[in-house]
Amino acid sequence: MDVHEALYTTRAMRRVRPDPIPMDAQARILDAAIRAPSGGNTQNWRFLLVDDPEVKGRFGPLYRDAVAQLWETVYADRLAAAAAAPDDPASIEMVKVQRSAQWLADHFEDVPLYLFGFAQGDPTGGSIYPAIWSAQLAARAEGIGSALTAVLGFFRPKESLEILGVPPGEGWIMACCVSFGYPTGRWGVAPRRPVHEVAHRNRWGAPVGFEVSEPLWSGVGAGA
Repeated sequence: MDVHEALYTTRAMRRVRPDPIPMDAQARILDAAIRAPSGGNTQNWRFLLVDDPEVKGRFGPLYRDAVAQLWETVYADRLAAAAAAPDDPASIEMVKVQRSAQWLADHFEDVPLYLFGFAQGDPTGGSIYPAIWSAQLAARAEGIGSALTAVLGFFRPKESLEILGVPPGEGWIMACCVSFGYPTGRWGVAPRRPVHEVAHRNRWGAPVGFEVSEPLWSGVGAGA
């Protein structure tokens, strides 16, 4: 797969089929992940794959509780605004995001594979997120969708670490949980605010120096 196609079309794909992910595909995904940059080349990361129905069954209620808390706290104002102006484009997009995220919560146990990423003594995520993104790009090359979430670490961290048997006292921080599965939807370039609206040059608020009104990649699969 062309690298630009992977970069432009690797968006959150939460709705997936329950079909298992082959072991050789899992191996390629993780082998790509560990090639990512690592601060000081310490590679102080751990990757924990979860596909056991019993383990997923223990996580399901925790994840649904965490997502419910997310709607009641972080997204409360945006959801209220969406309810007040349902025809506004921003409201429509917010509702779509909520439905997609809620689908994952409601079907947590049906998703075939999860990847939990851990960094040792690094609360910033700088040592683990490049590797996680590499895993997601590698999954895209396999035709496998993924979605990163951190709600378990925010709202139910203690129970999550206990379920996974993470040794206490060693400084391991759960950075994220990534779902993997063959998507029910189609790949495509995600709509985003144009780069010149979110980027500056030399000083905050100064123009970045160029405008990009449409995606600069338009190869096979763009807009699918």
